Amino acid sequence: MDSFEWNKIAGWTLAAAMTVLALVLFTGEVFHPAKLAKPGYIVEGVEEVAAAGPAAVADKPIEFYLASASVDKGADVFKKCGACHNAEKGGAAGIGPNLYGVVGGPHDHMQGFSYSDAMQKTSGQKWDWDELNKWLTSPKSFVPGTKMAFAGIAKPEDRAAVIAYLNSKSDKPLPLPPVPAEAAATVAPAGGAPAGATTSPTTVATANKLAPQAGKAPDVNPADATPTAPSPKNTGGPAATTTAGTSKTDKQ
Repeated sequence: MDSFEWNKIAGWTLAAAMTVLALVLFTGEVFHPAKLAKPGYIVEGVEEVAAAGPAAVADKPIEFYLASASVDKGADVFKKCGACHNAEKGGAAGIGPNLYGVVGGPHDHMQGFSYSDAMQKTSGQKWDWDELNKWLTSPKSFVPGTKMAFAGIAKPEDRAAVIAYLNSKSDKPLPLPPVPAEAAATVAPAGGAPAGATTSPTTVATANKLAPQAGKAPDVNPADATPTAPSPKNTGGPAATTTAGTSKTDKQ
């Protein structure tokens, strides 16, 4: 096949591609898909569920999660921070400051480190439990303008574990804070009712009763049994009256 034939094939291929492109552009100008104001077919419940979305669950106070926080888990979660931070005593600063003794210290706790202007404006504030929780949730939201390019830790359990780990990295670790009363009231003791719940004697008595075995009538305590007198039948005959165990017939 000579070059002339190849040129014809290439020309027809190019012409076909240009034709397809022209058709696409033309149809795009002629036909404009638009969303209908009212769908032609409505699936019941779909729009309402999509609009509502999942219900947001509010986090409890960080003190609630600190009560069960694991230092070992915090050390594992802190590995994602290790690229920028050192938490060992006397360790050098990296991209971020050394975090040894940060819990309870000021925002600019490491002397000689070049903090951002935004962080220097909050230098008088202390890294308490709540401040650290907000910072680890979203540094950029807590201190707008910070140089720290970290999205934050989503799970409150993981944040509490990191805080507990950082608290252990100190010459004088702080005692963990008490759980707030409103949060402690929602914690149910193992195998029991929620804290603060009251149990009536009727509920206890009902709970102590054994379930009847298959094929066997339930046991009845004789003390709980109340005899019930049979209802007199209206037979049209003499009415019977029972008094103190003696039957007496009154004739009409």
